[in-house]
Amino acid sequence: MRWGPVLSSCSRAHQVDSGLYLLARGGHSLIPLASAAAAAAGMAGVAAASAAGKIGSFLSKKPYAPPSWASHLSPAPSQTFSLGHFPTPIHKWNLPNLPSGTEVWIKRDDLSGMQLSGNKVRKLEFLMADAVAQGADCVITVGGIQSNHCRATAVAAKYLNLDCYLILRTSKLLVDKDPGLVGNLLVERLVGAHIDLVSKEEYGKIGSVALADLLKKKLLEEGRKPYVIPVGGSNSLGTWGYIEAIQEIEHQIQISGDVRFDDIVVACGSGGTIAGLALGSKLSSLKANVHAFSVCDDPEYFYAYAQGLIDGLHSGLVSRDLVNIENAKGLGYAMNTAEELKFVKDIAAATGIVLDPVYSGKAVYGMLKDMAANPAKWEGRKILFVHTGGLLGLYDKVDELSSLSGSWRRMDLEESVPRKDGTGKMF
Repeated sequence: MRWGPVLSSCSRAHQVDSGLYLLARGGHSLIPLASAAAAAAGMAGVAAASAAGKIGSFLSKKPYAPPSWASHLSPAPSQTFSLGHFPTPIHKWNLPNLPSGTEVWIKRDDLSGMQLSGNKVRKLEFLMADAVAQGADCVITVGGIQSNHCRATAVAAKYLNLDCYLILRTSKLLVDKDPGLVGNLLVERLVGAHIDLVSKEEYGKIGSVALADLLKKKLLEEGRKPYVIPVGGSNSLGTWGYIEAIQEIEHQIQISGDVRFDDIVVACGSGGTIAGLALGSKLSSLKANVHAFSVCDDPEYFYAYAQGLIDGLHSGLVSRDLVNIENAKGLGYAMNTAEELKFVKDIAAATGIVLDPVYSGKAVYGMLKDMAANPAKWEGRKILFVHTGGLLGLYDKVDELSSLSGSWRRMDLEESVPRKDGTGKMF
C-alpha cells in the first residue's frame, strides 16, 4: 500500500473528520486538530486504506514518488509493484525482563504476506518492477538452501509471469542429492523455480556475483532475457524498500499521535534492510537510533557494505553515523545453539510471537542479552523491533526443536463415558 495524494481543502476537512471519528470508534487516541502533520497523516492513511482495498490493486504496477525528505537521493525508482500487504501492524510486545521503564514495540513485517512474508517483499516491489521495465522474461538470484529471499523471489516472479532461477548453496555432502521439500524449498519447488545447487566451498571460492553471471550467460545463449537480483535483494534499488518503510512508520506514528520511538532494532543478513532503515530514520522526522544485529558476517563487513549502498544513492552520509551493528551470528549463519533455540521457544510461549531462528530470533536474543549486560543504555527508552519474517525456516530445525516443543498426551476417556457410533462428525 502506498500513501495517497493530498486532497483538496474541501475534501481534507471531510477526511479529517472521518478519520477522527474512525479512530475514536476504534478506541485509539484522537489526532489533535492543532497538529497539521497528524491531520495530514490521518487523511493520507484513509486514502491509502481505500486504495489498498480496491479490486485489482494487489500485484499492480504504479508510479512511485520518494518521500519529500528523500527526494534528493539518486537514482530514485519511478515505479513499483504492489506485492505485499502494507502497512504492517505495530503493537506493544511484552517481552520479559526488560530494563526499568523500557518499552518494546514490534513492527510485524512477518505479516506482509504468507508466500512473500518478511522484509524481502519490500525490496522486491522495486526490483521486480525494474526487471519488468527492462523486458526480462526470467530472474536469477542466489542464497542459502533455506533462503527466505529466494522463496519470496520465486513467488513474486511467478505472480508476474516470469521464470525464476535459484542458485542455492548447501553442504558438499548434499550438493548431488535431491534437496527435498522442507520449509522454503517446498514453496520454491511448488511454484516451479529452477534450482541449481552449489557447495558452500564452491560458493566461497567463486562468489555469488560470478555464479549469477555464469547462469546469466548461459540463459542469454539460450535466447532468454534474465535479470539478476543480488543476494537478499540488497542493492541500492532494493534499499528503497526500507526507505519507504520508514515513511510508513512515520505515518503510523502520526496517526497514533502518542507514540514515539527512540530506537529501531533489526536483524542484519545482507545489508539492504539496515541501509534503508538507517538512511530513512536519519532523513525523516523519526530520528531514531538504528541498531542491527548481524547474523552472518562481522559488523565491519556490514558497515562497509551498507556504505556502498548509501553511496549508491549519493546521500553523502556515513554508515557508522547512521547505524550501530553488533555481532549476533553465534555458531554461524543458519546455525543455532541449544540455548538460542530454547530462547525462540520461550519467547513464543511467553508472548505468542514466533521468531525465526536464523534472523529475528538471533537479533532479539542479542538485544535482550545487551539489555541485561547494559541496562542503563536502554532504560526508559521506547524501542521498535522490526520482525523480518522467515517462519518457514523453522521447519528446517524440527529435529533440534522436538525436545523443546510443547508436550502432548492421549486424552483419558473412562469407560463410563457414553459412546454411540455416528455421534461425532468428522469435519
